[in-house]
Amino acid sequence: MDPLKQKFSEKATALRSEIKAMLKEHGDKRFDEVTLKQIYGGARGIKSMVWETSQLDALEGIRFRGYSIPQLREQLPKGPDGKEPRPEGLFWLMLVGEVPTDEEVQWVTEQWASRSEVPEHTFKALDALPVDTHPMTQFTVAIASMQSESEFARRYDEGISKNDYWDPTYEDTMNLVARLPRVAAYIYRRTFHNGDHIAPDKSLDWSGNFAHMLGKDSADFQNLMRLYLTIHADHEGGNASAHTTHLVGSTLSDAYLSLSAGMNALAGPLHGLANQEVIKWIFNMLESLGTQRPTKEQIAKYVEDTLASGQVIPGYGHAVLRKPDPRFMAQKRFAEEYIKGDDVVEVVWKIFDVVPPILQSLGKVKNPWPNVDAHSGALLVHYGLKEYSYYTVLFGVSRALGVLAALCWSRALGFPLERPKSVTTEWVKAQL
Repeated sequence: MDPLKQKFSEKATALRSEIKAMLKEHGDKRFDEVTLKQIYGGARGIKSMVWETSQLDALEGIRFRGYSIPQLREQLPKGPDGKEPRPEGLFWLMLVGEVPTDEEVQWVTEQWASRSEVPEHTFKALDALPVDTHPMTQFTVAIASMQSESEFARRYDEGISKNDYWDPTYEDTMNLVARLPRVAAYIYRRTFHNGDHIAPDKSLDWSGNFAHMLGKDSADFQNLMRLYLTIHADHEGGNASAHTTHLVGSTLSDAYLSLSAGMNALAGPLHGLANQEVIKWIFNMLESLGTQRPTKEQIAKYVEDTLASGQVIPGYGHAVLRKPDPRFMAQKRFAEEYIKGDDVVEVVWKIFDVVPPILQSLGKVKNPWPNVDAHSGALLVHYGLKEYSYYTVLFGVSRALGVLAALCWSRALGFPLERPKSVTTEWVKAQL
């Protein structure tokens, strides 16, 4: 058994026993009350699932196994130049709750390189789609097509103990995560570069190889990919892509089918597609204003006109956070170090100064602050990745790390089929 799998098995066995004892003693303890607003409001804030890999606090932001994003940037093993964390280290942390050593992260890198061969039929499935198919549609098709390779599906058909479900789920997770950069890069080059594909370089780390296959070989862009793929990896379990992956996985669908479903959720305009909407809104604003360097006053007027038309300001507001998203701030710090002075980045920072006071003045906005989507597009545009319809695929490659690590935990802890109770409006009225 490999060292990461062995460590995961030991920790999962111990936690499963602890949970079993806790439920036996405290299973009927009440933790929350459900309000009518929550019933009709998308189950917002209802505590009804366990997600071991990360937790979101309204004021502190996301923590991965207790570590904030600034702590991750400091403590996780980094790329060759020692600047940005390698996502392989975050995956190890999410799976077993320990910050890995450089050697352990290198082991993950080598494992993923050895598992990264994509089946030929996946490329054929992609090539059968119209070339103008949205990149996220291509991404979900590619993930689902690889289900034929599922270890969990094979071993379930052969007969496997419930206690061992986690083992082939782990194998599927490692294989799937290893292949995602190759698939995602193929979609990018197929869609935007006439199918001029770039072979992988397995001597590079996971993020560096992804950047290489996209056609972006600069050291700075590789660092951006390391940071991007780290900070987008998980955002606790209640967001749509995480919850969808969890829900589908609870039926014992394998990692491929579960992640494909989760990526369909990520593709929605109210979720991961928002990063596409942000940069599109900025480009439209600059075109409307006729300048690449608008003043704060010009931006404020455009923002007010956008709101007056009944639209929202994309990239601002979050269902949980009540402060600037730490992921936004991490990207801002990256830009300050690497690309200060870029016109689009400067616009993003001016918007950051302008929008919150305007939203606060409306008196109805709980969170006027930027979320992760408000900055990422500007960084990608700077490095020449201007095709914003592709941005959610990058998000998806990263998000796979968290949701699949959590899926391993769901199978290891024996979580049941998820089945909440629904009610009708007639039932509600009868209770009032």
